[in-house]
Amino acid sequence: MTSQQTSQTMKPATAAKKLGVYLEATPAEFQEGVVSRAELNALQTDPPAWLTELRRNGPHPRPVVAARLGVSNAGLARGGVTEALTTEQIEDLRQESPEWLERERATQAEVRKETDRIKEKHAKEKQAEEAKQRRAPRS
Repeated sequence: MTSQQTSQTMKPATAAKKLGVYLEATPAEFQEGVVSRAELNALQTDPPAWLTELRRNGPHPRPVVAARLGVSNAGLARGGVTEALTTEQIEDLRQESPEWLERERATQAEVRKETDRIKEKHAKEKQAEEAKQRRAPRS
């Protein structure tokens, strides 16, 4: 019995998300077709000019905007940013440094600090449990 290898495909929205680009800014042929796993890999390893340009100048999807500003997606929404932004617009926001951006960056820093604290706590608990198991007499 032989198994037939079928090509895995994805919707353009999924491929755009994996590539970190704003779907509506991609070429029409990308938006209208399906993307195979092999095509996605090729786009990632050897990006065409349109992909390089989009990654450099945007417009960027919300997760990319949030990451470049150092805030969460929810923080963007709280700040009133609902549309894709270009690299230039992101830089302008950084320069202006509005109050909401500073507040959201501080919130994000606290979240990261708490996440690190919890990871450290779990690691110590795991080490203690492993040490306890090593000391326990075996029957």
